[in-house]
Amino acid sequence: MSNSRPAVFTEMSGRAWSVLAVLCGAIFLEGIDVAMLNVALPSIRADLGLSTGMLSGVVSAYVLGYGGFMLLGGRAADLLGRRRMFLLWLTVFLLFSGLGGFATEGWMLLTARFVTGVAAAFMAPAGLSLITTNFAEGPARNKALLVYAGIAAGGFSLGMVAGGLLTALGWRWVFFAPVLLSAVILVAAIALVRDSEAAEGISGGFDLPGAFAITGAMLMLVYGVVRLEHPSDGPALTVAVFAVGLSLLALFVVNERRSTNPLVRLDILRSATLVRTNVIALLFVGSFAGFQFLATLYFQELRGWSTVHTGLAMAVIGVDAVLAPILTPRLVDRFGNARVIFGGVLLAVLAYALFLPTDMDRTYAAMFPAMLLLGVAFALVYGPLTIAGTDGIDEQDQGLASGLLYTAFQFGFALGISVATAVNVATTGSEVTALRTALIVPVVTAALAAVIALFGLRRATVPGDSTTDQLTPA
Repeated sequence: MSNSRPAVFTEMSGRAWSVLAVLCGAIFLEGIDVAMLNVALPSIRADLGLSTGMLSGVVSAYVLGYGGFMLLGGRAADLLGRRRMFLLWLTVFLLFSGLGGFATEGWMLLTARFVTGVAAAFMAPAGLSLITTNFAEGPARNKALLVYAGIAAGGFSLGMVAGGLLTALGWRWVFFAPVLLSAVILVAAIALVRDSEAAEGISGGFDLPGAFAITGAMLMLVYGVVRLEHPSDGPALTVAVFAVGLSLLALFVVNERRSTNPLVRLDILRSATLVRTNVIALLFVGSFAGFQFLATLYFQELRGWSTVHTGLAMAVIGVDAVLAPILTPRLVDRFGNARVIFGGVLLAVLAYALFLPTDMDRTYAAMFPAMLLLGVAFALVYGPLTIAGTDGIDEQDQGLASGLLYTAFQFGFALGISVATAVNVATTGSEVTALRTALIVPVVTAALAAVIALFGLRRATVPGDSTTDQLTPA
C-alpha cells in the first residue's frame, strides 16, 4: 500500500462504512471489556480468594492506566501516527486481555488490567482522531461520529449482558472473548484503515518532561479520586495524593509554557466550547457511572438477582446503539448540537429522579421507564458531545482533542463511582436508606451538566448569529 495521503470521505460510501465499522469495533471492544469485568468480579473473588481491597484494585488499575496515559496517548497519535498507534496498542490490548484470563493470583490480574488500561488510553484517542481526519467535517463526519458514539455506549450496556452469560460459563471467558474480537478487528484494521496524513507531516519533537509530568499528575489525581471510595481509609494520604497530583499538574503547565514543542498546546484550552464540552462530558458520564454502580448494588446485593438477570434489567439502556445513528443525526440537523445535548441531559436528570423512590418491593415494570429514558439520553448526548469536542480543531491537534475528551469521560467515570460509593458508605440507617441517599448523587451531577449545557444553549441562540449553534454546542 502507498503511504500517500488517501482521499477524505465526503460521503458514506461502502469503503467509508467498512473503515467506520473497524474503528467502531475497537471502541465497542473497550466498552464491552469494562462492563463484562464489572459483572464477573464476584466470581473472580470466589475463585481466586481475593480480598476486597485487591478486588477493588483490579478495577482501579484499569482506571489508573486509562486516565493516567490518555493525554499522552492523544498527543502520541498526532506525533507518531494515528494508524501506527491504533494498531500497536490494539495488539497490546489483545495480549494483556488474554494474559488476564490465565491469572492465578491477584497481582497478575492487577498488572494485566493496568496495562490493558494503558493500551486503551493510546488506542481510543487514536481511533477517534482517525475518524475525524478520515471523514470530512460536516454531514459525513457527524454521521460517522454519531454511529461511533452510539456503538461505544451500546458496548458498555450490552457488555453487562454478555458478562453475565460468559461468567456463567467461567469468569476467564470474560478475558478470552475480547481476545477473539480484537484479533478480528486487528486483521481488518491492517487491511482497511489508513492515516489521512503521514506522521512525518507533523513537525516538532516529543516533549518528554511534559509527558512525564502530565502522566504522573493524571495517575495521582485518578488515584486520589479512587481513594474517595473509602472515606475512612487514611484521609491524610488521600489529601497528600491530590496535593502531589496538583503539584505535578502545575509543573506541567509551567513546562508547556516554556517548551518549544509542547505536549499540549495550552491555547487549545482558550476554546470555551471545548472546555464546556469536556466539563459536560465529565459530569454526564460521572452521573451514569454512579447510577450504574448503585443500580447493580441494588439488583444483586439487596434484591438477590443473578448477574444475568441484572444485565438483562439494564440492557434496555443499550437502545442508544440503535437510536444514535438513526434518530440523533436528524435531530442534530434540525435543532443543532446545543439543543440536542441539553434535551438529552434533561432526560438523564428525569431518569435518575424516577429511580429515586426505590424500595425492596418495587417491580421492574416501575423501573423500566428510567432505564429507557437513560438509553435515549445517551443517544442524544454522547454522540453530539463527541462532535463538539473535536469540531473546529486543527487536524494536527485532533488526537489531542480526542485525548482531552476521553480524559473527561474517564475522570467522570472514576469520580461518579467514587462519590456515589462514599455517600453510600457514609449514610447511616438501613441499606435501602443509604442507597436512596446515594442515588441523589447522579441526579445532582446530571443537573449540573444541564446548567452548563444551558449556558452554551443561550450563547448558541444569540440573535443574528447563525453559526454559533454549531460552534458552541454546549
